[in-house]
Amino acid sequence: MPEPVSPIDTNELLEWYDRAQRDLPWRRPGVSAWQILVSEFMLQQTPVARVQPIWLDWIARWPTPSATAAASAADVLRAWGKLGYPRRAKRLHECASVIAAEHDDTVPADVDTLLTLPGVGTYTARAVACFAYRQRVPVVDTNVRRVVARAVHGLHDAGPPSSTRDLADVEALLPDDETAPKFSVALMEFGATVCTARAPRCGLCPLPHCAWRSRGFPAGTGPAKRVQKFAGTDRQVRGRLLDVLRGTASPVTRAELDVAWTTDTAQRDRALDSLLVDGLVEQTADGRFALCGEGEQT
Repeated sequence: MPEPVSPIDTNELLEWYDRAQRDLPWRRPGVSAWQILVSEFMLQQTPVARVQPIWLDWIARWPTPSATAAASAADVLRAWGKLGYPRRAKRLHECASVIAAEHDDTVPADVDTLLTLPGVGTYTARAVACFAYRQRVPVVDTNVRRVVARAVHGLHDAGPPSSTRDLADVEALLPDDETAPKFSVALMEFGATVCTARAPRCGLCPLPHCAWRSRGFPAGTGPAKRVQKFAGTDRQVRGRLLDVLRGTASPVTRAELDVAWTTDTAQRDRALDSLLVDGLVEQTADGRFALCGEGEQT
């Protein structure tokens, strides 16, 4: 029996990627596995444009896991800046400490070991194995799921995630040669820049076959995805409180924190409590507040 032909033309996709790829600094020659891992932590739910300057400053300051581990948790939170979801910074610091102490300052290459690191999940482990170590492993993010749903299955969107199904779908598409890692990053880039969620640029599509196009671009059948807002959310309040603490190396009073958000005092209290629970903020014995590691624990 002949092997089934992949519905995503490998050569066309790779040729498109050679022409259209963005010049992202973590894709350049000489970037280490650790620096790629840092980029993956930062890029979670955060646009590329916001990540680039902070990533460049970060790797210039802390180019290795041991350098990051030697920094204080508070300095790491300050360097994270406005990327959002600051628990990622804390987990990245913990991850650096484990790599420095238990892996001879070298990011592990195999997926199973990567999955044991703090803050490293299914996507990140496979992304590092593929992009840093050139392994033939399926890498599935939101963009890849959408491309597979459209080009392979003829659907407008991918529906609920399923790690088993999604990984199997992408595994079946990977070339059986040394181009597999490049195919993976090209698939992701294609989803991020052409086969986008809201306004796909089908006129620029390099694929000779797309099941969604062949079916006349059927609309999605599920409920419309809600656009995540930021203004007025607990996330915004948490960010305002952290801004106050990032701006000083010494603990601040509750009154100094209170002025950061006066719109809803109950929301402010809730946000502060969550920062304490997450270990991003500490309270001193005299009731003041500081970034983790900069205040006396009660």
